[in-house]
Amino acid sequence: MSPIHDLPLSRRRLLTALATATGTASLAMPGFMTDPAGAATTREISLRAAPGRTRLVPEPHGKTPAWCYNGTVPGPEIRVRQGERLRVTVENALAEKTTVHWHGLRVPNAMDGVPHLTQRPIGVGETFHYEFDAVDAGTFWYHPHQRSFEQVGRGLYGPLIIEEAEPLRVDREVTWVLDDWRLTQSAEISEDFGNRHDMSHGGRVGNTATINGRAPDEFAVRRGERVRLRLVNAANARIFGLDFQDHAPTVIALDGQPVTPHEPAGGLVVLGPAMRADLILDMTAEPGSRAQVIDRFYQDLEYRLIDLAYDDAPLRDSAPNWSVALPANPLPEPDPATVRRHEIVFNGGMMGDMVMREMGGSMGEGGSSGMMGMMHGDGIWFINGKAAEGHVLDPMLTLERDRSHVIAMTNATAWHHPIHLHGHSFRVISRNGAPTIHREWQDTVLMAPRERVEITFVADNPGDWMFHCHILEHQAGGMMGVIRVA
Repeated sequence: MSPIHDLPLSRRRLLTALATATGTASLAMPGFMTDPAGAATTREISLRAAPGRTRLVPEPHGKTPAWCYNGTVPGPEIRVRQGERLRVTVENALAEKTTVHWHGLRVPNAMDGVPHLTQRPIGVGETFHYEFDAVDAGTFWYHPHQRSFEQVGRGLYGPLIIEEAEPLRVDREVTWVLDDWRLTQSAEISEDFGNRHDMSHGGRVGNTATINGRAPDEFAVRRGERVRLRLVNAANARIFGLDFQDHAPTVIALDGQPVTPHEPAGGLVVLGPAMRADLILDMTAEPGSRAQVIDRFYQDLEYRLIDLAYDDAPLRDSAPNWSVALPANPLPEPDPATVRRHEIVFNGGMMGDMVMREMGGSMGEGGSSGMMGMMHGDGIWFINGKAAEGHVLDPMLTLERDRSHVIAMTNATAWHHPIHLHGHSFRVISRNGAPTIHREWQDTVLMAPRERVEITFVADNPGDWMFHCHILEHQAGGMMGVIRVA
């Protein structure tokens, strides 16, 4: 059972959500695409969440019972142009409540899809209408926030692509939604969702990796071809570390936000759950050859994810020299001279007490003894000594609106945590005291055990925003809170 209980929306929360929706009806950018009448162009999409069957693994195995959007896993790829307005009607044909969260998008608070915080969950047989502006171009995705450790784990997710006004010149653009599944010998999804071992350790890591809902074999390419590869990690807990071996990918965006084009550190494209990366991949091998893409994140557990299979006929002899830089999105730049600082410590989980004692001298005033004294409740994971229990959460931080803030985060645990802030993107400015090279904009930052990371952003989107680990079992085990922008 999830520790999150199905509580009614309080009058205070309802009034806050309504006020927030009124105050942020359009988190807008200049120069919307308009129709002749002068209104922003609106794209209308329908999503139906329902049980279905999908072929995750090849025959002789049968199709796997799963939960699907519009009958498929992943759900349909939603594509809009930057500046358009998106209206999505979600029908719930499941046997339980659900929501849809638009991960990474800077939407009005009432459209964020967090049950009992920004909306009532969508009841069985009910529909809900989401509507918001496509402010930032980039690679995003959508998924439930109601019992997400099971609903996402059963297949409810899909990519959402917001295209730049001037698309980057490439030969082909491809989206890979990465996932892993815990399957039985009969190719059915294991029913052990939310067990305490997964929650207290590394989360629900599966035994079958897929790309776009299928156990992959090969990806057909041609020598000289330039591909824009959009990667989305939709797994509950698996961290991918992709090695393209003799190919040299160039990272051009992280979590949808443009970044200075660069080769990934150590040659691995590392994506924690919920994270995305846009790559430029030039196909440089010989016609008729094959090259493996290897997932090397977990030591001694490497495996072949897919082969790049070259056609016998090259497209061109060498890679093109087209520009790979993306235009910046309209994000407000934090002012280092006026920032307000905040400290957050993540702790708990298996071996958490040992790590807290080890790190006691480097965690500031109070150290581990002070934090351990603060911990209470039945949770497994804690943020500043408190585990989330129930839906209606008091804010852990209140940030002054339109002010620059720095949040210094310490991972005082033995496990990785991809930490996600709703409603905002932030710059990652330091790791363990060393400035980051690219000061990358992200909405989900992967923290290694015992690592200290600083992020900065302008709190310009009012409302109560979820802040949590996106290993979904860690979130369900207590590692989530609320940051209020007021």
